Amino acid sequence: MSKRAFNFCAGPAALPEPVLQRAQAELLDWKGKGLSVMEMSHRSDEFVSIAETAERDLRDLLSIPANYKVLFLQGGASQQFAQIPLNLLPEGGKADYIDTGIWSKKAIDEARRYGGVNVAASAKPSDYFCIPAQREWQLSSGAAYVHYTPNETIGGLEFGWIPEVGEVPLVADMSSTILSRPLDVSRFGLIYAGAQKNIGPSGLVVVIVREDLLGKARGGCPTMLDYKVAADNGSMYNTPPTFAWYLAGLIFQWMKEQGGVEKMGEINERKQRKLYQAIDASALYNNPIAKADRSWMNVPFRLADERLDTPFLAGAEARGLLNLKGHRSVGGMRASIYNAVDEGAVDALLAYMAEFEKEHG
Repeated sequence: MSKRAFNFCAGPAALPEPVLQRAQAELLDWKGKGLSVMEMSHRSDEFVSIAETAERDLRDLLSIPANYKVLFLQGGASQQFAQIPLNLLPEGGKADYIDTGIWSKKAIDEARRYGGVNVAASAKPSDYFCIPAQREWQLSSGAAYVHYTPNETIGGLEFGWIPEVGEVPLVADMSSTILSRPLDVSRFGLIYAGAQKNIGPSGLVVVIVREDLLGKARGGCPTMLDYKVAADNGSMYNTPPTFAWYLAGLIFQWMKEQGGVEKMGEINERKQRKLYQAIDASALYNNPIAKADRSWMNVPFRLADERLDTPFLAGAEARGLLNLKGHRSVGGMRASIYNAVDEGAVDALLAYMAEFEKEHG
């Protein structure tokens, strides 16, 4: 095993070391073919097998129903902010959005370019420290869909529940929570997730869309952004991000070897619980998010004296604890503890936090 740092980056995030080692071993010669995955045709039998296996493993992990298409697309979640209304929001139509932080606000702003947007609920009155209760939501009549962000990566605010929206398709940006625990996909019309948290490297986005929502793209939708075109062509209307797709497939296999999303959920629950317990018991560190709405994947915390931020980060880096600086928009610290960040990394962070508090508290 190599000497690797503990990486708490929010994204691109840590990848499982066994996956990196396997990719390294196959980099020059994939299964005796004498070439890299990056060099083979996406139309070849070899790559089609890689793609089909990746989709099958993802379907197994999330128990995706047969009436859902799984798309492996270029770009990231931010492109989906436009692609979703182009496909699901008819001309002159409207959609409901829930505002819980920076990423949901970006989705709202982009959707407004294509049609009416009703912000049915907002966490702004609480300074984005708690999720608005569903009884307070003002959902529209005749909305094309309801969009929400289950986990706000920057603010660390997370839904612990799935909204009830009746027959209206529920659309979710699961970039930072997908595969972190079991999920009932059948509750959603569309799920999208940028890969660079729990799926793989950046440049790839996974879309899971119910089949009845395909074929509704507006006339001005570019062909490349039409979900039905992507589905009809097996996500290969053009050359896809082959290496990212291959790595995602390796991660799906690694997850199945770990025990699947059920086991990952158990591990992730322990990781976040011990980290929040230490923060709550501390006189130096604090987390402002309502306890019921705290993120499992992204744990922001502040030091009581901001002047300690710089020495804290320097000491962390010296101990191989990397990328703990909070997002520039909120400051403080943030530990992103995705699937590939094991309990040993969290324990090392907790030991350092205790040591730093003893010296500076």
